[in-house]
Order: sequence, then structure tokens, then C-alpha cells
Amino acid sequence: MLKRAPWSLALAAVFAVLAVSVVALALTSPHGDSFSAPAAAPPPATADGVVRPNPRLTPGDVLPVAVADVCAAGYSRAVRDVSASTKDQVYARYGVRRRAPGDYEVDHLVPLAIGGSNDLRNLWPQPAEPRPGYREKDRLEGALHDLVCNGELDLARAQEEVAADWYAAYRRYVVDR
Repeated sequence: MLKRAPWSLALAAVFAVLAVSVVALALTSPHGDSFSAPAAAPPPATADGVVRPNPRLTPGDVLPVAVADVCAAGYSRAVRDVSASTKDQVYARYGVRRRAPGDYEVDHLVPLAIGGSNDLRNLWPQPAEPRPGYREKDRLEGALHDLVCNGELDLARAQEEVAADWYAAYRRYVVDR
């Protein structure tokens, strides 16, 4: 029979406790809400060919801001705070296990440029393909910011429209303009 040194048993116990702790942390949001990563792949494109976030995972979330806040130079840069571990959580929640650089962007459903938050409720892994993908949504984000800051669109309405259906907002404020 193999005899183990007492320190190796203690070390094994420490590793076991750490492994359980890491798993528990990975399955807890910053707000204390537990979730299980779905086994399914990210949402497929709908009949219109567009990928939208799962509304149960990403309903959208906003910060308590005014038009003057979001229109101030450097606002989005100042509030952007999505860590690598948060991005990993987003991918896990959506079941994205493998990805190459440029395949996805952890995106804010309600853009920071119009008061969106960095909360998990506002983040999703938006693919580049099929198009329209995250690059096209980036155009929407700039258009909404400009419309809000020029007084042509109410901030709350812009937030609601993009949270409800980012692609409908894209068609309305980018494609049809």
C-alpha cells in the first residue's frame, strides 16, 4: 500500500476546496444571482437571419443618467468596465465554448453611448456573422447617440427600442435613414 506524506494530503484538500470555490464563483453573478450555464449553443438566427440576445439572460439594463451625461465627451470610455472574467461569464451563460478572435464581441444590448450598463443583464455574445452582426450594431450605437444628443430622439425611447429589438432599431435609425 502506498503511504502518503501528511503534507500531500493537506495539499490535496486545499486544491479540492479551491476547485469547489472556483466553480461556485463561476456560477454566481456579481449581484449574487446564481445561474447554470445552458448546455445549448447561442441563439440561432431567426427567420429574418438576425441573431438576437436571449431576453431571459439579456433583457437590457441602463444606468440612471441624463442626456447631458451620455453626451459629455469621453462618457462611454469613462463608464466602460467589463472585465475578462465578466466576458467569460457572458460566454458561459450563452454556451459559447469555442470562438476565434473576431467571431464574437461581448456587446452591451443597450449601448453605453445611450446609458447602458455593464451589468450581466445588458451583456451578450453578439456574433459577427451572420450579418447584421456586431459591426452593424456598432453603427446603430453611434446613430442613437447622435440622435439623442441632437435632441431628435428621447433617451428613454432610444434605450427601450434597442432593448426590445436591436435589429428593428438598426433598420429604423441606420438602414432607413
